[in-house]
Amino acid sequence: MRTLSLDRARRLALTSLGLARGRPDPARRRDTRHLRSAVAAVRVVQLDSVNVLVRAHELPFWSRLGPHDRAHRDRWLWRSGEQFDGWVHVASLAPVSVWPWLHHRRRAARTGARLEQHLIEDPHLLDRVHDEVAASGPVSVLDLADPGQRSGPWWGDPRGKVALDHLAHTGRLAIRERDARFITVYDLTERVLPRHVLDTEPPDEERAPELLVLQALRAQGLGTADHLADHHRQRIRPARAALERLVARGEVEEVRIAEWGATPVYLDPAAVAARTPRARTLVSPFDPLVWHRDRTEALFGFRYRIEIYVPEADRVHGYYVLPFLLGDRLVARVDLKADRQRARLLVRGAFAEDGVDAVQVARELAAELQELAAWLELTEVEVAPRGDLAVPLARALRAA
Repeated sequence: MRTLSLDRARRLALTSLGLARGRPDPARRRDTRHLRSAVAAVRVVQLDSVNVLVRAHELPFWSRLGPHDRAHRDRWLWRSGEQFDGWVHVASLAPVSVWPWLHHRRRAARTGARLEQHLIEDPHLLDRVHDEVAASGPVSVLDLADPGQRSGPWWGDPRGKVALDHLAHTGRLAIRERDARFITVYDLTERVLPRHVLDTEPPDEERAPELLVLQALRAQGLGTADHLADHHRQRIRPARAALERLVARGEVEEVRIAEWGATPVYLDPAAVAARTPRARTLVSPFDPLVWHRDRTEALFGFRYRIEIYVPEADRVHGYYVLPFLLGDRLVARVDLKADRQRARLLVRGAFAEDGVDAVQVARELAAELQELAAWLELTEVEVAPRGDLAVPLARALRAA
């Protein structure tokens, strides 16, 4: 059994995820082929409604492509028929080829306590909402004749929203798109998914987790069973059993990473490692590179926690903190906000990792922030005096 160094493991992961070789030439126009290459690298694009900087799904494309047409990207994502929007790694976009592999997950979807309560009050809720979509779809919860009462911020859990979500989880409905406000629009599954996808015979319950962990390996390059199961939020036991079968058939290689001891690590035999990683990019909190926080710490020595739901007084680094990847290391983190009214990119905190050259990191980060600001049509980068990288970053921006 082979033993890999941690350096090689890191380069394998970065290369597989489409980050190690850097972005395309700035002078080269990004088109649909580039969008496809980014999706092929990550396999799953996580969605989230938080818009303090940009929507979560935008940043994995920024990290791999740099500046690109945002409106064209979203039209392609939701209207090309090449992806579907559903519960994959939580709410996510994934290639339509994955839809049949999740058949057993849809079939096993449970109603949940909130829906059960609504069904006690209205036993025909699901059929009525389904029939309304069939007659007048595509619809959002706002379009329903009787959406129910909001029970909290956003839409809370009114019965119409709960019913639409459950019908989508079970496959009776599908998500057609997200509108400009990121409100979910639903329609009949047969009016959203391509016919050839719906006609594909689902794999059995043994083969489905194999296909999913193979997809995870294509994206991640390598990982433990826990790391790879997390990519599609599989249960660990069937994912581990699937990996063991794939190893026995020679489709996956089991290796060790020297610094991880005897922990079994699974390697994509086709994975390659860039000799000299050229990455220089900010990474979304929702990027597959950092989804699994323990994996991030084991690969990069970078302890990362998202603090959106932490009370402000208890936050260590800030509200919306992005790691900064330089070469094959996560060298800093910055708390960012787009102030759209003043056309400013706000750096509310900037922090260097131990042992890095703060001046060099600040120079590279300044260039990254200026490019990001230009892409978002913000005219200036403004740095608050918080964090040990704030002063050198402000100097680097003035010099640039």
